[in-house]
Amino acid sequence: MVLRSSVVIAALLGFYFFRPAPGQVAVNDKEALILQGLMQTIEYVHFSPKNIDDTFSKTVYKTYLERIDNQKRFLTQSDINQLKKYELTIDDQVHSRTFEFFNTSLPLLDNGIKKADGFFREIIDGPMKFDKNAIIETDNDKREFAADDKQLKEMWRDMIQFEVMSKWVQSMEDQKEKESKEGLKSDEELKAEAVKDVKKRFSDWFDRLAKLRRSDRMEVYLGSIANYFDPHTDYYSPKEKEDFDINMGNKLEGIGARLQTEGDYTKIYSIVVGGPAWKTKKLEENDVILKVVQEGKEAVDIAGMRVDDVVQLIRGKKGTVVKLTVRKKDNSVTEISIERDEVQLEDSKAKSVILSMPGKIENVGYINLPKFYSSFESDGGNSCAADVAEEVKKLRQQNVNGIILDLRNNSGGSLNDVVEMSGLFIEEGPIVQVKGREEKPYLHMDKDKSVLYNGPLIIMVNQFSASASEIIAAAMQDYNRAIIVGSKSTFGKGTVQRFYDLDRGVRGYDEFKPLGNVKMTMQKFYRVNGGSTQLKGVESDIVLPDTYYYIRTGENEYDNPLVWTEIAPVKYQQNVVRLDHKNKLIENSQKRVEASKDFQLVLESAAKIKENRDQSRFPLKLNDYRAMIDKKEAESKKFDKLFKNDIPGLTITNLSADMQKINMDESNQAKNNEFIKDLKSDIYIEETLNIMKDMINLEESFAYLQPKINTQK
Repeated sequence: MVLRSSVVIAALLGFYFFRPAPGQVAVNDKEALILQGLMQTIEYVHFSPKNIDDTFSKTVYKTYLERIDNQKRFLTQSDINQLKKYELTIDDQVHSRTFEFFNTSLPLLDNGIKKADGFFREIIDGPMKFDKNAIIETDNDKREFAADDKQLKEMWRDMIQFEVMSKWVQSMEDQKEKESKEGLKSDEELKAEAVKDVKKRFSDWFDRLAKLRRSDRMEVYLGSIANYFDPHTDYYSPKEKEDFDINMGNKLEGIGARLQTEGDYTKIYSIVVGGPAWKTKKLEENDVILKVVQEGKEAVDIAGMRVDDVVQLIRGKKGTVVKLTVRKKDNSVTEISIERDEVQLEDSKAKSVILSMPGKIENVGYINLPKFYSSFESDGGNSCAADVAEEVKKLRQQNVNGIILDLRNNSGGSLNDVVEMSGLFIEEGPIVQVKGREEKPYLHMDKDKSVLYNGPLIIMVNQFSASASEIIAAAMQDYNRAIIVGSKSTFGKGTVQRFYDLDRGVRGYDEFKPLGNVKMTMQKFYRVNGGSTQLKGVESDIVLPDTYYYIRTGENEYDNPLVWTEIAPVKYQQNVVRLDHKNKLIENSQKRVEASKDFQLVLESAAKIKENRDQSRFPLKLNDYRAMIDKKEAESKKFDKLFKNDIPGLTITNLSADMQKINMDESNQAKNNEFIKDLKSDIYIEETLNIMKDMINLEESFAYLQPKINTQK
């Protein structure tokens, strides 16, 4: 949950920033300046600041090591011993704005990566035997750092051979499934392909590691410090903040092409439909970019350049021109001029269709909202609340019998938009309470007395529905306005973050700017009933089993989450509908789920997924590993068709108002077909439609819809 920066707090911080306390060193470089800005923002703004002491030091030490060498592939115990002396002094370094621990870690890490790269090249090009009677442990927490370089090399040998063996066995398993026996490859040919695949994958990885800068490592270190206070407080470099804004706003200014690194070159991965590059009809997927020319500047050869640096060269203000020298698939080289423009990223925007199951229920509106996007930095930008309102209007024009709002896997976003969106379904009233560490709760209200939609409403969620998704689900549940259907509970992120631009908080120091931003957890949000969604999430009214049913997920899986708390409830009511038969809806759904072969298969699959996830030890001997895989493959056969069969009788229809846009080009048609294809095999959609039918038939609020619903089973 992210909001625009508070002007008042930003101004307050401007007073406090960069005035060293007695005994504190003066800021003398950019990194110290950023660290000071981070720590003082936390001190004055964070919802629950903690002491900077030995506990802080030990936690940051552990977190940073996990992030730079989580799989224990680079550092040895000898390296760790050199770093261990700083375990209880990082707090002192933070107080003094120095970086002894960080500085010591860099050459050790760089040297470890070079050693590992050398081990890898030697092992992947050398002979491999798959008869070692040993076990490899893949759980990083259960493995120790290698004692010395000799042991580290043996760890790499086991790991690379395991990677090759697992790829090789998978290829042999895939080949067994082929109906045609023509063109089958020998085991040795498949083994050679596995070696080639692993070599490319790791070579690309080492190439990316070699391009990391000190600033990249510093971001990891600062993130380790920030995350001590909670998982969502973090430091963002200027580039990371720009990417965040693009992701949240669903639009950017540029040419509308996604890039991908391939060796020393950057190629076009995909073209955004409707964007400037798409309109030229000249730039194509898999074109390799050789040079970039900014308007009025010399060409820049981008060979060997990091892809994020290439992106920065190509992005730019609307109306400016960038020239790309590209190599085509036929090896011809051409220069393409593209005028930058605003690019809309459609993949995450709200979209709707009509769902029907003839003989059961027909003409139900379905709105899919992948995230709560909003253009924070500009007026008139993208707004998911406005887009959902538009989808509701289109569905009303088609006289739908009910609306399903699908927030599954929606990780949240704009608080302002979720408040506005919630107001579409009630007359007016509080939607969510927001409270800082010493503030009185602030009520975010729907102040619009109008109701855009007063019919049956179901909100679909799962354990990855978070933040803003949880706000609207909680509000509609508390108001008894909608039925919440899905996982046992949602993600459990009940905190509010704001960005603070460090440049605005610093007077002077222009030679060090830009400094980046701090994303700060500075408030919690609470339901109108006083409870928090933090850690607990929103419990579904009707629980449908999923493949994560037995696996712990959500906010409580993070390190250092804020605790669950509650505050006083506020008065709230709505007179749009009455839902008096929830218990009967739950009972009916439970009976259907228990009788459903698909849902019982989901539960079996969930148990198997839990079992496989818990397994971390694997044999390095080919015959033993293949026997284990054969057994797992045989056990999983029964799950092959899960979520792949079309739901009998389910029809999905696009809205007439959307057809012109869908038919604009083949790409839009393909995306739409894929979207509908996924819905057709979604057993959760089928059961939600059954719940909708019960809801309409049982609730007196929807008596006006009774003639439209066939109760035939």
